[in-house]
Amino acid sequence: MELICEVEPPTRPDLKKVRHQIGVLSPIADGFLIPDNHIGRATVSSVAVANEVQAMGARGIACLNSRDRNLLGFRRDLLTAAAYGVEQFLFVHGDEPSEGGRTSQLTVRTMIEETRATSFPGLGPFQVGATARLGKVPVWKKEADFLYLQVSFDVDALLRWRESVDLTIPVYAGVMVLASAKMAQNLAGLPQLAIPDALVEAVDQDRDAGVAAACEQVLKIRDSGAFEGVHLVPVSRYREVAARLEREL
Repeated sequence: MELICEVEPPTRPDLKKVRHQIGVLSPIADGFLIPDNHIGRATVSSVAVANEVQAMGARGIACLNSRDRNLLGFRRDLLTAAAYGVEQFLFVHGDEPSEGGRTSQLTVRTMIEETRATSFPGLGPFQVGATARLGKVPVWKKEADFLYLQVSFDVDALLRWRESVDLTIPVYAGVMVLASAKMAQNLAGLPQLAIPDALVEAVDQDRDAGVAAACEQVLKIRDSGAFEGVHLVPVSRYREVAARLEREL
C-alpha cells in the first residue's frame, strides 16, 4: 500500500517549513501531495513545491484547482510542470476563495481532457487524478489515472463503498488527523465527514487522540487490502504521525 502525505504549502516566500515537513515524513511517505491555494488562500505554486519535493528525492503530486484558472493559465501550468519534470497531478474544483471570484472557465473534466491532449517532445504523458465522494462515481472520472477518495472517519463505510463500485484504477482512501479540539469541533458540523462524537470528545481530552485515531485508521485500511493507498492529511501533527507510523508500518 502506498502512503501519500499531504504537506502544507507556504503562504509566504519561504520553503523552509515545507522542506522540514518533507524531511520528517519521508521515512513513511511514498509521495507527497501539494494543495493548490487550499481553503481559498494564496500559497506558493503547487507545481513549484512539487519540484522542491522531487529535488529532495521524493515524488511530488501537484494539486491544481479549476477555480483559479482559465485555459491559458492552465496550459502555462502544464508547461511549467513539464520543465520541472513534475508528472502527476490531482485536479479539484477548489474551495470558495476568501477574496475574488471563480474563473468558471475550466472544470475538472475539461482539465483532464486538456491534459490528455497535451504532449511535449521527449516527455511521457502526465498522470492525472480526480477526487470522489462516497457515492456513485461519474463515468468520466473513471477515465482518470487514479482517484482520491474524500476524507472519512469510518473504515467500514470506506470498505462498503469500495465493494459497491466497479473501478480498475488505483483508489486512495482519505485520512485526516484531527490536530486539536478546536479543529475537531469545527469539522464536526460537516455531515459529509461524519466524525464520531466519541472521537471529538477524545481529542478534547487529549490532543494526541487525533493522531492515534488517524494512524490506526491507516493501518486498518492497509490490512483490509481494499485500497491501493492512503492519502493522509497530517496537518500540523506531521512529526507525531511520522514517529508513530515509522514504528508500525
